[in-house]
Amino acid sequence: LWLRVSTFLYLNDFDAGVQHVWGIEIFTKSEVEAVNGTSVKLTCTFSSTEPVSLQTASVIWDFRSITILYYQEVPYPIEEGLFNGHVQWSGDIKRKDASITLNNVRPAFNGTYFCQVTNPPDVHANIGETVLRVVDKVTLSEISLLGAIVGGSCVVILVFLGVFVAVRMYKKRNKENDIEMRVEEYRNKQPTVW
Repeated sequence: LWLRVSTFLYLNDFDAGVQHVWGIEIFTKSEVEAVNGTSVKLTCTFSSTEPVSLQTASVIWDFRSITILYYQEVPYPIEEGLFNGHVQWSGDIKRKDASITLNNVRPAFNGTYFCQVTNPPDVHANIGETVLRVVDKVTLSEISLLGAIVGGSCVVILVFLGVFVAVRMYKKRNKENDIEMRVEEYRNKQPTVW
């Protein structure tokens, strides 16, 4: 809160009549879920009022009070502690993408991650926040969704199969009736000999 208040005061600069606008907007998913032991991408994209400068644009990813990755021209992932070997840069500054991937996630990775981007002279921005939930296995909602998709697909296939069989039977019956009618007509047209 203090950061936002001080930023607001700085942006307003107490200049009457001067309207300041956020230079950078950060976009993140509010919540991401990952299965323990898998990899998960924490998406962070941004828009800037200035052209992106590959030399001066920078990205900071924080978890709690720890900076887990710093990027300026090249990524500098943390090389010690809990996240050592787990953080990978997966963004592309030219495409305004500041995303990272966490590999082999653990329950200790549960929590809120913060993405900050600067692109001088645009240095004032909101901070992107993503809550990561690490679960032991696929949640019931995901299993239910998968079951619904598979079950629904089977029902659709069975309906199409039923319609196909019904149409074939209808055509076959009409064909048999048509043949019987022709035979009867043929017999009726033939003179009877006694």
